[in-house]
Amino acid sequence: MVYIILGEGFEETEAIAPGDLLRRAGAPVCYAGIGGRRVTGSHGIVIEADIALEELDLTQLEMIVLPGGLQGVETILKTPAALEAVRFAYENGKFVAAICAAPTILARLGITDGKKAVCYPAADLEAEMTKATLLQQPAVQDGNVITGASAGCAVAFGLELVKALQGAEAANSVAKGIVIR
Repeated sequence: MVYIILGEGFEETEAIAPGDLLRRAGAPVCYAGIGGRRVTGSHGIVIEADIALEELDLTQLEMIVLPGGLQGVETILKTPAALEAVRFAYENGKFVAAICAAPTILARLGITDGKKAVCYPAADLEAEMTKATLLQQPAVQDGNVITGASAGCAVAFGLELVKALQGAEAANSVAKGIVIR
């Protein structure tokens, strides 16, 4: 199961595009809302999550995905159960993915230490990623850690998630189906 964690103020594109692409590839995706199932994104779009965060079944976890959005990141950082789920995933060799401002969550947990990564290209966010090797590309995978740069890179990030879980052929098939040029 791929769990996409939604905290109040999450960046909508960074949550929806990767989840959609994963589902197109046949991956099981479950949106988990912090504070309940109805979660409002950074641009006022209300999403009905599949479950509340408390309902996560970590025994089924294959990947955990953290969308950005500064307020969404703060919501995750203030939620011990969300941070514990991320730690659990990483410590058990599952995929841990974050995009835009959310890779800073991974940095705070020591998950990006010594890894290649990307985050939103702002000095204050990049300053939090000092123990990672920051690259200038849309998305990057280093072992079981996958990071994406921004909302504009959400499709590239989503395809990187598909590739990690389902293989390059599945990612290419999804890219072809949505007409990536």
